[in-house]
Amino acid sequence: MPETYTPRLKAAYDQQIVPKLVQQFGYTNRFAVPRLDKIVLNMGIGEGVSDQKKVTAAANDLTLIAGQKAVVTRSRKAISNFKLRENLPIGAKVTLRSHRMFDFADRLVNIALPRVRDFRGLNPKSFDGNGNYTIGIKEHIIFPEIDFDKVEDVWGMDIVVCTTARTDDEARALLAAFNFPFRQ
Repeated sequence: MPETYTPRLKAAYDQQIVPKLVQQFGYTNRFAVPRLDKIVLNMGIGEGVSDQKKVTAAANDLTLIAGQKAVVTRSRKAISNFKLRENLPIGAKVTLRSHRMFDFADRLVNIALPRVRDFRGLNPKSFDGNGNYTIGIKEHIIFPEIDFDKVEDVWGMDIVVCTTARTDDEARALLAAFNFPFRQ
């Protein structure tokens, strides 16, 4: 039987982060310790209204970044001010779980975020009150999978890190243990 692959961050979570959080918050049960649930990557392409190929290109770039096929999102209703009709492709999204989620989080923290221009750390106030954290990125070319010589357009993207934490303090402690570089 071949040896199964365990992501580096998952092993660190099991061996170091769980005992640290149990000691910090005084959990009585190991399953009460917050953990990463999923990571959602989302790209909204405003120019997709006039040019459908841009949405396809964005979905392909998102597939490269995530290592999993991106889903094209469509408009739900028509908005005449934006020249938007119902059911037009306007973006792409990917939901990562399990091993891919841990691998992506590892690449995000150690490779992509240090490549952001004028990076001073992540905003510690971007929690939603339920333990989920949102990161907005202005350029998708910070990921090493994207060859920026071949990129025609640079798009921004949203990264939502969903945790099982009940409070923002628990989620902040969890993400800080995963070495997310928060501003002081």
